[in-house]
Amino acid sequence: MKWIEEEFIVGGHPFTMIGLEIFYPKDRVFAILSGLDEHVKILLRTQLIFDFLFMAGIYPGIAALCMMAKEKLTNRSFKKALWILAFLQLPAWGCDVFENSRLLKWINEPGSISGFGFYHFIVATKWILALSATLVGIPLALKKRKA
Repeated sequence: MKWIEEEFIVGGHPFTMIGLEIFYPKDRVFAILSGLDEHVKILLRTQLIFDFLFMAGIYPGIAALCMMAKEKLTNRSFKKALWILAFLQLPAWGCDVFENSRLLKWINEPGSISGFGFYHFIVATKWILALSATLVGIPLALKKRKA
């Protein structure tokens, strides 16, 4: 969806989705969302709505990756850890839903931005859960099964 981001411009300055998620402080998010023209608002909403569809594939996919990797191992502790990483994709998915819901609300009402520290905690949790499972799962899923 990076192609849409090329048009994420407010006041002549570009902004990014990852910036809104993680890097921008509250005052910058407020300034961006307060200054959006209707075209950029539509694009931003569209990206967030498409992200809901993407979530329906990515988190179950990461969980499946962990389960496939689990089947290639013999160590019970590692198998359990991979099962846990797979299960944790449910809360990661929930965090992503929360994140997008907040952003959609804030686009409509920039003055309603609150709980920004909690929002950043939720976003960081999502990324940590999803990336850790992916980075553990990929090499183990590619590993040859022991006979």
